[in-house]
Amino acid sequence: MPRYKLIIEYDGTPFCGWQYQDNGPSVQGALEDAVMAMTGSRVRVHGAGRTDAGVHALGQVAHIDLEKTYRADRVRDALNAHVRPHPIGVLSAEIVPDTFEARFSALKRHYIYRISNRRANLALDAGRAWRVARPLDVAAMNEAAQVLIGKHDFTTFRDTECQAKSPDKTLDQLDVIRDGDTVNIVTSARSFLHSQVRSMVGSLVWVGHGRWTAADMRKALDARNRAACGPVAPPDGLYLVKVDY
Repeated sequence: MPRYKLIIEYDGTPFCGWQYQDNGPSVQGALEDAVMAMTGSRVRVHGAGRTDAGVHALGQVAHIDLEKTYRADRVRDALNAHVRPHPIGVLSAEIVPDTFEARFSALKRHYIYRISNRRANLALDAGRAWRVARPLDVAAMNEAAQVLIGKHDFTTFRDTECQAKSPDKTLDQLDVIRDGDTVNIVTSARSFLHSQVRSMVGSLVWVGHGRWTAADMRKALDARNRAACGPVAPPDGLYLVKVDY
């Protein structure tokens, strides 16, 4: 059974998340329906990251095992044809060794969170960025972000329903960068806890508003207590950018 690696982009707005659920449409479910329409067989689509409801992807990675060999470009084009009208695009497909696992072979995952720091309502970016009307001190945010770099117990920034066995994660990058009215929060790690990025972003916005300092961020991290976290940012601005192997 040949294994195919897929790179996928999607608008997460209409989905309950990547993972198949009974309470609404999922990206995984839509792709599995497309594979079924293409091959006539029900095949599991394994993703590299289980993005939450409303979270987007520019470079999600998945793998599928098919019963027969197809040209990679045919797999890409057929899946794109059958996944319509869902806002999902299969950017590429390639045959890979059966030792490749989209989730477990991943070495690093890269996310970006987009904040629109302006008074005006969002027109083109509605549902694709978080509008924060009050001015943000990006320098203070970036200073506080560096407190979180390295290996820590991230219980404070972990959803209470997170199923990870350990709250310990190593954060490789967390940079806050302004580009005009847009504030991008760029982060990378081998893996993240449930809602970790959105929890960190919400706390950084408190820093940007002067409610917290870098020292307060350190206290929150050291508390190892979910109650010490700032607000959780909405999913609108979060994108899985790429996955390294």
